[in-house]
Amino acid sequence: MAKEKNINKETRYIFITGGVVSSLGKGMATASIAALLEARKLKVKMTKLDPYVNVDPGTMNPYQHGEVFVTADGAETDLDLGHYERFTNFTATRDNNHTTGQIYERVIQRERRGDYLGSTVQVIPHVTDEIKQAIAEGSHDCDVLLVEIGGTVGDIESLPFLEAIRQIGIDYGHNRIMYIHLTLVPFIQATHEFKTKPTQHSVKEMLSIGIQPDMLLCRSQAPLTDEGRKKIALFCNVRSEAVISARDVDDIYTIPIDLHEQGVDDIVLEKLQLKASAGNLDKWSKLIELKKNIKKEVKIGIVGKYVDLVDAYMSINEALKHAGMLNDVRVNISYIRADDVQSNPERLAGLDGILVPGGFGERGIEGKIAAAKYARENSIPYFGICLGMQAAVIDCARHLLGHDDAHSTEFNADTQYPIIGLLSEWTTLEGSVEKRDEQSDKGGTMRLGEQVCLLQKGSMAAEMYGGAQCKERHRHRYEFNERYRKDVESVGVRIGGVSQDGGLVEIIELKDHPWFVGCQFHPEFISKPGDGHPLFLGFVQAAVAHASAQ
Repeated sequence: MAKEKNINKETRYIFITGGVVSSLGKGMATASIAALLEARKLKVKMTKLDPYVNVDPGTMNPYQHGEVFVTADGAETDLDLGHYERFTNFTATRDNNHTTGQIYERVIQRERRGDYLGSTVQVIPHVTDEIKQAIAEGSHDCDVLLVEIGGTVGDIESLPFLEAIRQIGIDYGHNRIMYIHLTLVPFIQATHEFKTKPTQHSVKEMLSIGIQPDMLLCRSQAPLTDEGRKKIALFCNVRSEAVISARDVDDIYTIPIDLHEQGVDDIVLEKLQLKASAGNLDKWSKLIELKKNIKKEVKIGIVGKYVDLVDAYMSINEALKHAGMLNDVRVNISYIRADDVQSNPERLAGLDGILVPGGFGERGIEGKIAAAKYARENSIPYFGICLGMQAAVIDCARHLLGHDDAHSTEFNADTQYPIIGLLSEWTTLEGSVEKRDEQSDKGGTMRLGEQVCLLQKGSMAAEMYGGAQCKERHRHRYEFNERYRKDVESVGVRIGGVSQDGGLVEIIELKDHPWFVGCQFHPEFISKPGDGHPLFLGFVQAAVAHASAQ
C-alpha cells in the first residue's frame, strides 16, 4: 500500500455502507454513532467516500447533490460532512471527503510521473491502494475513524471502494475493523407487516463482495418487531442484538439516544475491543426537552432557487432550528421560489423574517433583490447570506441611490454601476496571490474556507459576536466593489465587518431598520445544536420581536 508509513496503526475503523435504496441516512447514522463514541470520551473522526466521478461537488446542481458543505480549510465537500460537524466536536478537512474523480486523478498523475515503474495500471491494486491511502490520510490522531461509503451496494461505481474496505479488514485485522450496513425494511400497509427480503438481498450482495456486516441498521417507518429482528439476524448471519431498528423520526437529534438505548455504542466497543467511560448523553436529552417545551412560533421565509429540494439548504435549515431552540421558539420555514417573488413580492407578507441564501447563476436573482427590497421597506428582519448580501447591496444601489442599472457583473457584464464584481486578484489562505477573470475555471478561483473578519466597533455584528473579530467560512467568487463603499454608507448602510486586510466588505447592516444584516460568508456551516451561531440567534430573536409586535 502506498505511503505505508502514514497509516495510524492504533486507530479503529468503522465502515458504514448502504443497501436497497439511496438516501436512507448513512450520513446521519455515521454522525450519530460518532456522537455516542465521543460522549464516551473517545476521539473520533469521519470520512466520506463518494463514488461519483466529479472531482468535487462544487459545480454540481444542488437538485442532484444537495448542499455543498465547505470545510475550514476550503474544501467543497458532501453535505454529510455538515452532519459530522454538527453532531460532534470534529472539524473536517479536505482529507475527509474523497470522490472517484479525485482518486482516479491521483492515480493518473502517478502514472504520468512514472511512479508505477511501467506497470499496467489497474483498478486492483492501484485504484484500491489509492482509496486505502485516502482513508489513512483522515485517520491521524483519533481513536476511531468512521468511513461512510456513498451510494448503494450493487452500484458499479461503488465496487472499488467496497473492495478497498474489504482489503483493509485483512490488512489491519478484524478486531480493528467493523462493518455496519444500513438497509431498508419496508412496511406493507395492506398486510401490516415488515418485509425483510430487501435486507437479505442487500447483505447477500455484500457477502458476494467478501464483506460480512457486523451490525445492521434497519431503516423503517416504525420500530422493528422482535420477530422481524430475529428473522433478519438468522438470514443475514448477524447477532440478533446487532440488528438495530433505525426508525423514522421527526427530530434528527433524537437519533443518538435512540441508538444508545439499543446498545449500539456497547456493541461497537466490544467489536473493536475498546475500553471507554460510561458516557454522558445529557447534551442530547436537554435538546429534546428544549424542543418539547417550546410554545411560541415564528415564520421564516427562505427565498431561493432550489426550494424544491430542502437538502439544498441543509445547514441553513439546521442553523435556524438551533437558533430557535435557544430562543425558545419553533421556527416554521417557508420555502419560496425567488422567481415567484420577482413577479409578486406580496408573497412575503405575513413572514416574521426573510432569509436570502447563497447561490450561483442568474435565475432568481431579481426575485432575491425584490425580497431584500420588501424586507427593507416593510421593516421585516432580513438576513442575506453570500448572494443574499449582494442582493441587498444591489437593492440599495438601485432604490436608495437611484442607479437603476446597478448590478453584479456576474449577471450583467455591461452594467454602468458594477457594485458587485470579480476581483482581478486575491490572497489565498496560504498567503499567495491568485489571479482570476471571467474565463477562469468555475470553482477553481473562489474565495474558499475559513478567514478572519474584523468587526467594526459599534456595529450590530460586533454586539452579536461579542468581540472584535470572528472566523467564518467562505464560498464565492464575486465581491462588494470597494469603490462604492462611501455611496452606500451615505444612504444608511453600515459596514459591519471587513476582511483581515481591510480590503473586502464582509458584513453590511442597515442603520434605520429593526434587523437587516448581510454577510458575504456562510455562517450556517459552523452552527451547532445547543450552541447556535450569533447571527442566526440575532435573526431569530428579531423575528420573535417582529411577531410579538404584530
